[in-house]
Amino acid sequence: MVAFWKFTALRLGIVAVIFVICMWLGVGLIFSALVAAVAGWCITYLFFREMRDAASESLRHRFSGNAKPLRTSTEISDAMAEDEAVDRYGELRMDADRKPKDTRPEDKPTAD
Repeated sequence: MVAFWKFTALRLGIVAVIFVICMWLGVGLIFSALVAAVAGWCITYLFFREMRDAASESLRHRFSGNAKPLRTSTEISDAMAEDEAVDRYGELRMDADRKPKDTRPEDKPTAD
């Protein structure tokens, strides 16, 4: 995915430079945006073939179904803790929408 982001940054940088040049020349906002978008696409298509191919290959690999899932360290540690709890206590049922029961002894009414 790094190749995709590098190619995207390159393309956006070229578009920004051409847009600023067109605005400096007084072409106008809308026409400058159109010229910058088309020229940025043309320049990257014609002169940056290797980067474009690497970006498309990284996207193809990511969405092919063969890529590893992207998980953060927090997600991994949560999944490991859940697996350990299931292994230790068997099947667990969790209901995140239900309020937790308060089982503290000081909150229970006392019989006088």
